[in-house]
Amino acid sequence: MPLRLLNRELSWLAFNRRVLTLAEEVGIPLLERLKFCAICSANLDEFFQVRVAALKDQVAAGVTQQAPDGLSPQAQLAAIATTADRFVVDQETMLDHLLDELAEEGIEVVDWPALTILDHMHLIGVFEQRIFPVLTPLAVDPAHPFPYISNLALSLAAMVSDPDTGERRFARVKVPNVFPRLIALPDGKRFLPVEQLIAAQLHTLFVGMVVEEHAVFRVTRNADLTLEEEEADDLLAAVEMELRRRRFGRAVRLEVQEGISEEMLELLVRELDLDRADVTVHRNPLDLTCLFQLHALERPDLKDAPWPPITAGRILRAEGQDRSIFSVIRERALMVHHPYESFASSVENFIAQAADDPRVQSIKMTLYRAGGDSPIARSLMRAAERGVQVAVLVELKARFDEATNVGWAKTLERSGVHVVYGLVGLKTHAKCVLVVRNDGDGLRRYCHIGTGNYNSKTARTYEDVGFLTCDPGVGSDVTALFNHLTGYSRAVEFQSLLVAPRDMRNQLVDLIEHEMTFGEDGRIVAKLNSLADPEMIQMLYRASQAGVQIDLIIRGVCCLRPGVPGLSENIRVRCVLGRYLEHSRLLRFEHGEGESPLFLIGSADWMGRNLDRRIEVLVPVVHPKHQAWLDQVIDFDLADDIVRHELDPGGVWHRRGPAVFHHGDSQERFYRWVNERQRA
Repeated sequence: MPLRLLNRELSWLAFNRRVLTLAEEVGIPLLERLKFCAICSANLDEFFQVRVAALKDQVAAGVTQQAPDGLSPQAQLAAIATTADRFVVDQETMLDHLLDELAEEGIEVVDWPALTILDHMHLIGVFEQRIFPVLTPLAVDPAHPFPYISNLALSLAAMVSDPDTGERRFARVKVPNVFPRLIALPDGKRFLPVEQLIAAQLHTLFVGMVVEEHAVFRVTRNADLTLEEEEADDLLAAVEMELRRRRFGRAVRLEVQEGISEEMLELLVRELDLDRADVTVHRNPLDLTCLFQLHALERPDLKDAPWPPITAGRILRAEGQDRSIFSVIRERALMVHHPYESFASSVENFIAQAADDPRVQSIKMTLYRAGGDSPIARSLMRAAERGVQVAVLVELKARFDEATNVGWAKTLERSGVHVVYGLVGLKTHAKCVLVVRNDGDGLRRYCHIGTGNYNSKTARTYEDVGFLTCDPGVGSDVTALFNHLTGYSRAVEFQSLLVAPRDMRNQLVDLIEHEMTFGEDGRIVAKLNSLADPEMIQMLYRASQAGVQIDLIIRGVCCLRPGVPGLSENIRVRCVLGRYLEHSRLLRFEHGEGESPLFLIGSADWMGRNLDRRIEVLVPVVHPKHQAWLDQVIDFDLADDIVRHELDPGGVWHRRGPAVFHHGDSQERFYRWVNERQRA
């Protein structure tokens, strides 16, 4: 029998490959397919900056302990290198086909040698006016050591010689990001990668010298944030210091242009303290996030038709009657499903009304990824400035949003908001808001608990569920949670919520064990971003052996092996992808016949970090209409006639469903269903 667990890192790479398959799906518009190529590159950058960097740190520290799947850090790095190389080759082949199709639509990414003399003259003018003044060539010689290469910066390496003395020097030219990566020609339909224009004009940077050769390269560095919180007197200052140190993280990957000479490649590998296994070679332009620039073109015929979000029906009716959102929540708890239902008219509106309502006495919330321009943060500032007690837990350690969150923490504090940073050693990943309002008949606590971040931008593209309620039990638990996070108290017993790291793991184990008592009448459905925790996987194996039917809808990492005889034959795993990032966490425990099913939504995936090292919240969804809505989500995602990927016992994902993506797009079906309900 194979090992019980799949490797987490290789499972993530398999997820990124599933994203890449969207670039070849018949029925997805061309520029959207190109966008998925760009997303894959951005994903891979983050993977190397964090996951590969962590493995390299383990190797450097002499760690030989095997991961739960049986692979040592060194073995994982070797497997990752092989898999990543194969992925790059396949991605470039895919891009070749997409660029050919794009050219047929009148949009071309062109190469310098293929352009006309008139094109060259125009581009040289662009170079002289906009590019040349901001370039800085850096030569390497006894007086000039090898320059520091910043993380993910695009660079040109050049070998330059003196025609009189024959002396040769290596030089590096950084490609600044103050101008577009793809330079548009006058027709607006052809685009030249800017590094090719710079390469063609390198002689103007090394006057009187001979540029013998050049090549484009890019370095990826360790960008994970390492904090000793217990030793930090000021967490905000400590995070800012770590952000400065991040710029100088150890190199973990070198990307180079095909055709680079062995001499130049050896120099880069040596100076960056890398191995040849850390090098990936590219035929196409490095850093395919530049494709987002093409996706931004005004070509609606090559993009998805817009799906405008609707305002949830009960909120819409209240607006027509000039009633507040608080009156809607008092009537009955409200569940909203983004981005099908508008985040702006629900969650943002809830906090904006709270900020301006004279009856509101306090607002508390968590901010994990607020985003760059946050209407929610501005509402909180407005509330504080008019005297409302506002307390915000800003998670400074939200990966790759640390700098943004540091900025918001300072801005909020200047507006009079009480800003706290959570508990030492734990990230606060829970999505919670607590509004205390004097309703005339007494104080009432209005709560929002969600699966997604309070981020206006991602709320338009991430699929998430939010729950708004004034239920006294939920309000009491959320109050206790904030008191624990902002004050000094021992963890309390929560009556309604499942809260990590205190109780959630044990409560989930209890729920799985309870389902096992029903045998073949038991059923579990879990919609998660990732499933990697060995204990939770072991519990699912036990449930399968007890006859429980288990359906897992996992977007990303899945370390469980489904369908293994005697171990997991009653477990099925599928992945559903589309224009929206499937982000909601939804659990359904059937409880057999005679008991009502239990539905839970919240912020926690089934990973060790979520269950043991983060503040996470799950909330029960009890109203029959809300449960019916969540059942509809499950039904669409588990339908036999949708496009999805299914995981086999050997850890291989297989595409299933209609040949044309449009015919089996579960998200489009759900969008139509939501709109039909609105019209009804």
